[in-house]
Amino acid sequence: MTKDIVPIVDPSLKDPRIKTKFVEANGLRFEVDYCGTGPKLMLCLHGFPEHSFSWRYQLPMLADMGYTVWAPNMRGYGLSSRPLRVADYRMEELIEDVYGLYDASGCSSLTILAHDWGAVIAWQYAMLKRSDLDHLIICNVPHPAAMQENFDRNQLKKSWYVFFFQIPWLPEYSMGRREAEPIATMLRNSNSKPEMFPDEVINVYRKNAAQPRALNAMVNYYRALLRYGRRKYKTPSDFPIIDTPTLMVWGEEDVALSKKTTLNTDRYVSNLTLKYLPGVSHWVQQEAPDQVNNLIKEFLS
Repeated sequence: MTKDIVPIVDPSLKDPRIKTKFVEANGLRFEVDYCGTGPKLMLCLHGFPEHSFSWRYQLPMLADMGYTVWAPNMRGYGLSSRPLRVADYRMEELIEDVYGLYDASGCSSLTILAHDWGAVIAWQYAMLKRSDLDHLIICNVPHPAAMQENFDRNQLKKSWYVFFFQIPWLPEYSMGRREAEPIATMLRNSNSKPEMFPDEVINVYRKNAAQPRALNAMVNYYRALLRYGRRKYKTPSDFPIIDTPTLMVWGEEDVALSKKTTLNTDRYVSNLTLKYLPGVSHWVQQEAPDQVNNLIKEFLS
């Protein structure tokens, strides 16, 4: 543990079966929450501005299903390595992180469970067929072709922050003030079930964002997306079809992504199960853990 980084999650906030270790992958060191043993890996990929802690309700359940479950802090998050350059957050690097973690696990098969930015990476991983993939579970991020097809003025307004994040230093400064209090405010204002986000939970994400250079890393995902993410597929019909069995879970009260962006996903995913959760926000796996867990169990059974 480096001198200038402090532990983020109080162990009392997690199931005692969830342990933490460091894993070397793709030339970086990843802090990984893990649970369970078995030949099949369930890799849980978190989003912005989150942490592996966001999967605390899913890890024990998936372990009980016979999976080795890993929830890494993505590059730049938690105690994982924090590369400095925008180019270090290109999609190509993020995909190799996923493959490197799978390879390091020694497991014989892979299923990905992903939310927000983790789901952006997971869609690309599945489309590129970087490795065999048993199942894909996506929470509240549209398939990129469906997003492209359904992107409208309303979604443009919702996506304002993506453009704000392109500005040098200002996003980090504005979100990092008062020990990252704006992160706490954003989480409080964007969830639909405040009882699932008490102060001790929100403070995990606040502390996470307040780590040295953490916000710079988080924002660099967005900078790299626009700076290096040249559109490989010019029209929705150019996207390769994903044939991996896929479950998509969507909280309908998402303030950042319109439900409309999920329309016609079945054009791009040949084996799709899409479940909408009314009254649930973007933070779906934390806000409605029982519903999400039941959907996952049903899908994987």
